[in-house]
Amino acid sequence: MAEFIRTLEDGVMRLVINRPDAFNALSRDIMDGLSSALEEAASDPAVGCVVVRGAGEKAFCAGGDVKAMAAGGRNADWTTETKIADLRRRMRISELLHEMPKPTIAMVNGVAAGAGLSIALAADMRFAGKSARMTTAFAKIGFSGDFGSHYFLHKLVGTAKARELYFTSEMLDSSAMAKLGLANRVIDDETLDAETMAFAKTLAAGPRVAWWHVKRNMKIAEEGTLSQALDAEATGMIMTALTDDHKNAAKAFAEKRPATFKGR
Repeated sequence: MAEFIRTLEDGVMRLVINRPDAFNALSRDIMDGLSSALEEAASDPAVGCVVVRGAGEKAFCAGGDVKAMAAGGRNADWTTETKIADLRRRMRISELLHEMPKPTIAMVNGVAAGAGLSIALAADMRFAGKSARMTTAFAKIGFSGDFGSHYFLHKLVGTAKARELYFTSEMLDSSAMAKLGLANRVIDDETLDAETMAFAKTLAAGPRVAWWHVKRNMKIAEEGTLSQALDAEATGMIMTALTDDHKNAAKAFAEKRPATFKGR
């Protein structure tokens, strides 16, 4: 059985972590598959949105494969520097989800823990089932945490709450996730997949050039100064004003009819 499944449907690249019996824990094959698929999605004009989910109903992703860690890995004889470089390369997954010039959605079905939580937080949005749960979990096995959760968590919930969640590994249910702003939407488990995919297809059919600028502007706003954010917004507005999408949408608006976007 393939541990990672990639499909394309109506402009939405759907990425499924497929180890349900292991709570979709991350194997090296899964991480390599995710990284490769996200690199492709970032540059493929056929892709307008990306959705990541876990197979089955129990877990989005339980993070690293702790059983494999306990057994010892093939990199046991690597130097510390090589291990750091290897982990940093795999953490590109979070970077791509957050920075690719297209909307990304984590469909959180079941538990998202450790690196699985980090990957969910890296996406632009999180649509969670009512039975979904989240936890940092790293402290439970003596880890400090990876895949960007320090960066994303404090931006979403504030630094004091982020520290608390790291120190306690508290398990959050979907209600708490929504209250803290960790879930954009909480949806009945039975309709989570259908509703998330429908939303993703709407985004994929939207103004893709504008989405490119939105993602760029958000990155600058998160990391730069107000002046840099205003510069980026000014550039984005003038550039999108030149697109066929804007011109056609403005005409459709004036004529009181729905706009159709072509991504150019």
